[in-house]
Amino acid sequence: MDNQTHSSLRRVAIVGRPNCGKSTLFNLFTGLSQKTANFPGVTVDKKVGTTSIRYKETEMDVQFVDLPGMYSLYPRSMDEEVAVRVLTDNDNPDRPDLTLIVADATNLRHCLFLTGQIIDLGSPCVLVLNMMDEADKAGAKINIPLLASRLGIPVVGISAKEERGIDELKQVLVAPLQLPAEIFVDTSKICPEAVEIVKKVNPRLRGWKALYQATRMYATNPEMQQELAKIGFSPAAAQTEESLLRQGTVGKIIAECTGKATQRPELTTKLDRILTHRVWGYVVFIAILFLIFQSIFILAEYPMTWIESGFLMLSNWCRGLMPEGILTDLFIDGILAGLSGVVVFVPQIALLFFFIAILEDSGYMARVSFIMDRVMRRFGLHGRSLIPLISGMACAVPAIMSTRTIGNWKERLITIFVTPLMSCSARLPVYTLLISFAIPEKTVLGFMSLQGIAFMGLYLLGFAFALLSAFALRLIVKSKERSWFMMELPVYRVPQWRNVLLTIIEKVRIFLFDAGKVIVIISIVLWVLSSYGPGRKFESIELDLDQIHASLAENEHSGNDSLLAQLETQRQLLESQKLESSYAGHLGKIIEPAIEPLGFDWKIGISLITSFAAREVFVGTMATIYSSGGDEENMQPIRERLKTERNIRTGELVYTPATGASLLMFYVFALQCMSTIAVVKRETHGWKWPLIQFFYMGALAWIMSFLVYNLMR
Repeated sequence: MDNQTHSSLRRVAIVGRPNCGKSTLFNLFTGLSQKTANFPGVTVDKKVGTTSIRYKETEMDVQFVDLPGMYSLYPRSMDEEVAVRVLTDNDNPDRPDLTLIVADATNLRHCLFLTGQIIDLGSPCVLVLNMMDEADKAGAKINIPLLASRLGIPVVGISAKEERGIDELKQVLVAPLQLPAEIFVDTSKICPEAVEIVKKVNPRLRGWKALYQATRMYATNPEMQQELAKIGFSPAAAQTEESLLRQGTVGKIIAECTGKATQRPELTTKLDRILTHRVWGYVVFIAILFLIFQSIFILAEYPMTWIESGFLMLSNWCRGLMPEGILTDLFIDGILAGLSGVVVFVPQIALLFFFIAILEDSGYMARVSFIMDRVMRRFGLHGRSLIPLISGMACAVPAIMSTRTIGNWKERLITIFVTPLMSCSARLPVYTLLISFAIPEKTVLGFMSLQGIAFMGLYLLGFAFALLSAFALRLIVKSKERSWFMMELPVYRVPQWRNVLLTIIEKVRIFLFDAGKVIVIISIVLWVLSSYGPGRKFESIELDLDQIHASLAENEHSGNDSLLAQLETQRQLLESQKLESSYAGHLGKIIEPAIEPLGFDWKIGISLITSFAAREVFVGTMATIYSSGGDEENMQPIRERLKTERNIRTGELVYTPATGASLLMFYVFALQCMSTIAVVKRETHGWKWPLIQFFYMGALAWIMSFLVYNLMR
């Protein structure tokens, strides 16, 4: 039956079980054109990308929507619920014209269950057998023409990794749309009375779609529940009977259309004996984390130094080129200083996401969830909680949203509550800056960086307190709901470097343009606040500074070193007094009594206030503050400025190891991210839990900072 759409844009949904290669196929077609948004009415991410597909004489614009992974059309989590609505609701704005069902060719039996359900929806669909290269290596002989005939839909064998079979898939994508020629299973004998009740509400429903709607309406429509209950309808019994029918049909099709059964690759079996072992699995995981953090800290140092030097040269060049005045100071000390505080940490952000993408794409991350399930349950968490917690090392916002895969509400709530304790990538700039003067540059055993070990220790500290907090919350939150952990372990694969590269580009772009915009705006505001102040005292200091600058210029080539040193000391003292008398100084003085026991001064107080917008703003704020009070003739990168910063009156170092360690503790525990608070409010449907979370983490941060500072002082 020809059902060709007349729209100039064809919407294609990509669906399938987790780890079947959906994202690889999506990235292959959309590349850098993809965008991330939310499905209408919910905070579930959807990836959308539009591209023009040409095959021979036919060309069409195709919009691909990458739906969350799903095992069947009976959802067990919020992510699956969203995907099901897109496929089954005719009024859904994201409803596709064509559904691409991506299946793992090495695991065809499990994938055909979902395929059969989508076929019985009666909408145009195509089965894409991905990883055909691995199926061939495993000895599987899939008769694709016979499989297409048995299913009644087009079937295309591809290898997204090798870009094999893509031309044939393009031909199917631009061809006239065809409805399935066959039904997958006959469900007419399953609860026919329930089907008749549903058809009275919607006469258009037929066959399995009517039975499926009966199970859905039973859970969502009280009136329909009463009607269905009168005839003794049980959704669980109906689903069980239907599943048995489908599994029987799948078994017959597999027997007819495949030759030698696919076997689990020998390499995967051997690796799993170690990587999922009760002891060695944990040892390997900790070792991998150790290598990752050592690499991030050591490898990123070189490009970070180059970026710092580049911005220093640019600032000096602009200072010599542009005329003196307010606009020059704003551009160099406000905008450029803020930009340098953003761009310098791009190498570490890129390296972190590089390693995370490799762990996910290789199939190892699923093993980590598996081995950690037993440990996590003792603390009130779920095996699936580990994915959000590890994702929290990148960003807490998508990590909290990914908890929708956890069906148990109590376990999901606990995971949401403790995820911000994981050190996200926004903390990377702060950690790097503070570790540089809190921890000496030494090596252990001749090759391990002490600063890298401290870097990993901060992540482990956050994870440890996340588990302890989860354990405490487990005793407070009561629930009778039980949960089970089921996860299919994919075979090990070489990471798709296209996916890894796209992940890095997307995350760096988000950091630069989302966080970067906030940092630059706050840097400009801070420059204004630190360059101006109330009252005559500020004006008097500025006049004195002008006189000192004039004296320095007059005596620059006099050779009188003692006079120049005396003038320079006076200049530094006046710069410090000017900043202290500015609007920014007054703001920092307001909160100084609360943070002084932690070893923080009013300058740090300003940074703490601004970093509530986003943690990484701390670095940009410090860069702006010290640029505003700096020596224009001897500009230094922010890390070097803080290492050598001394109290003008006492001559002591301001940023001692005790101060640095105290600040590190504060940023490990404090919830200083407005976006995280907003997403927790959305996910928990109220302000109760985000407020509890904010005050709990704030109190924990203050106590830990107080203890560490006073122990190290």
